[in-house]
Amino acid sequence: MKKQAWIYSAVADGLFVLAPPLLTLLVITLLPHHIISGDVSPMMWVFLVLAIDVAHVYSSIYRTYFDPEALQKHKALLINIPFIVYILGVLLYSLGPMVFWRMLAYVAVFHFIRQQYGFMRIYSRKEVYNKLSRTIDSIAIYSATLYPILYWHLHPEKDFDWFVDGDFLYFDAPWLVNYLTAIYLLILATYIGKEIYFSIKNKLFNLPKNALIAGTYLSWYFGIVYYNGDLAFTALNVLSHGIPYMALVWFYGRKKYAVKETIQPKKISFGKLFSLAALPVFIGILLLLAFVEEGLWDGLVWAEHKTLFSFFSFLPHIENNRLLNFIVPLLAVPQFTHYVIDGFIWKIKTDNYNWKNVTLE
Repeated sequence: MKKQAWIYSAVADGLFVLAPPLLTLLVITLLPHHIISGDVSPMMWVFLVLAIDVAHVYSSIYRTYFDPEALQKHKALLINIPFIVYILGVLLYSLGPMVFWRMLAYVAVFHFIRQQYGFMRIYSRKEVYNKLSRTIDSIAIYSATLYPILYWHLHPEKDFDWFVDGDFLYFDAPWLVNYLTAIYLLILATYIGKEIYFSIKNKLFNLPKNALIAGTYLSWYFGIVYYNGDLAFTALNVLSHGIPYMALVWFYGRKKYAVKETIQPKKISFGKLFSLAALPVFIGILLLLAFVEEGLWDGLVWAEHKTLFSFFSFLPHIENNRLLNFIVPLLAVPQFTHYVIDGFIWKIKTDNYNWKNVTLE
């Protein structure tokens, strides 16, 4: 019998890649309406934004800057990108704060969409379907993400934003919604029909791929289109993206260094971070970095969580736009770098220890 195309294992993939959007949506539907449509509370902000969203940004350092092998092989790329994005950020901010935040928002959206596409491709790697089938898969995953984003652009009355108020462009064309919805439903129906046909023909239902696509459709639709609240959007957006990403980094490191243990047993001190025993350290480093970054943001720019970041109260609250022109892009470097560098780190073909070549089940 053909095996499912798990990245690490059925249990690990199910819990940390496929379940987050579905479980989050289940919890959201059980909450009272006033909570769903309300703002994110300080405690929820700590969990969703600091511990998941910001922390996941730093998880890519385990795949890049913290990995001695990756750093040695791609040193120029890894060193130059932060400087490039900082200079670009300063130039954008000099054109206006909203220009900077708007560009960052659209880069973030692209990053979130491409992550879903990437996972879909990983879970499709064992399929032997034809080109048309693969094309329908691609159209489906992009439809699942782009339709809610386009819907958002046509409904400026939404009570949430990606980063800051007004960071998305809005278009006064409500008549487009019906056409987009019809196309969206047609694509979904085509995908379902295709999956039924090939599942019967090949006597195999690709469980992880279909669970991923279902979770993407549900989380993006309900988080953006159906619900109109900051908590619903933030929870579905952050948990569906951040947890799977951090899991993927850990899966990759665990597999890579499991192989290297048999090759270079005395040169794998970094690889110990990917053991179950070191998981608290793996997560703790991410939380510490996220806390420091958000503390700097709060102390220098936002001043919204002074109690939580009392340690940073000595920092001056900057309101001078000329100073902010250099400070804001600097604080955004980790996030901007994460978005850019993520387009490279999973496509390095010279890496002999990626998920394609190793199976731990």
